[in-house]
Amino acid sequence: MKLSARNVFKGKVTDVKEGAVMAKVKVDIGSGNVVSALVSLEAVKELDVKVGDDINILIKATSVMLAK
Repeated sequence: MKLSARNVFKGKVTDVKEGAVMAKVKVDIGSGNVVSALVSLEAVKELDVKVGDDINILIKATSVMLAK
């Protein structure tokens, strides 16, 4: 499979919190960095994502904003 995303990180799933429709998946990508992703519950079940799994994170976004 070829993808246009250039920001790809390998990591390990450390937590999966399932809600009614969405799931929050935390992935340790090393050096003390953890990425949290909100994905559909359906996708988590189809991919059989569980704690301890090795997983790839692909990030493609035109903008990311935080304000305080």
